[in-house]
Amino acid sequence: MFETVKNRRTIRKYQSKDVSSDLLNDLLKTSFRASTMGGMQLYSVIVTRDAEVKDKLSPAHFNQPMVKEAPVVLTFCADFRRFTKWCEQRKAIPGYDNLMSFMNAAMDTLLVAQTFCVLAEEIGLGICYLGTTTYNPQMIIETLHLPKLVFPVTTVTVGYPDSVPEQVDRLPFDAIVHKEMYCDYTAEDIDRMYAYKESLPENKKFIDENRKETLAQVFTDVRYTKKDNEYMSDNLLKVLRLQGFLK
Repeated sequence: MFETVKNRRTIRKYQSKDVSSDLLNDLLKTSFRASTMGGMQLYSVIVTRDAEVKDKLSPAHFNQPMVKEAPVVLTFCADFRRFTKWCEQRKAIPGYDNLMSFMNAAMDTLLVAQTFCVLAEEIGLGICYLGTTTYNPQMIIETLHLPKLVFPVTTVTVGYPDSVPEQVDRLPFDAIVHKEMYCDYTAEDIDRMYAYKESLPENKKFIDENRKETLAQVFTDVRYTKKDNEYMSDNLLKVLRLQGFLK
């Protein structure tokens, strides 16, 4: 499994070959053994195969082609509705309509999603995480009929890879790992840790294409802007409130 993770790639193009329900269900069932808050399993997974539903989900993900082309689209949702209903039916008074409860459910959801992805890649399937899930949550909520206390956290497309793309870079080990306590970065540390990323031809191309001076400016001025992040933050809070997590 070490080699599978070391060699992993994000797969955005898939063969037309289907992923059988038996295989998918086995992968999901196994992933549900992931660590979970208090044994509560605060997540649900929506399995989408139907082309019409994919068409409806696609705009929420900025019409990225893999949403329609992948055999399976999985929407992993933070879910306190099931546990809340159980409490109410057992003479217990739930208090999970708050931010802390959403955070607990979101962490549960991401743990099971990543466990599923590792298992899927181990047997030769390809996956792609869609970070757009929390950009347009209301569109996904409407399409998938998600009730109160259920919130989409991440989406994963699944299928057999049609090609093997180049592996993307990662920061060096010492850029991530701190011993005993956090050690803040010096200017020299930053230069050294980002040197390889900045040297890559594809990243130099990004700079030229976007008419920027540095790769960092591509991120701050084009890809993940302050304006966009503030808008999406406001929208996220609004939809969390509508779904019952911020009473």
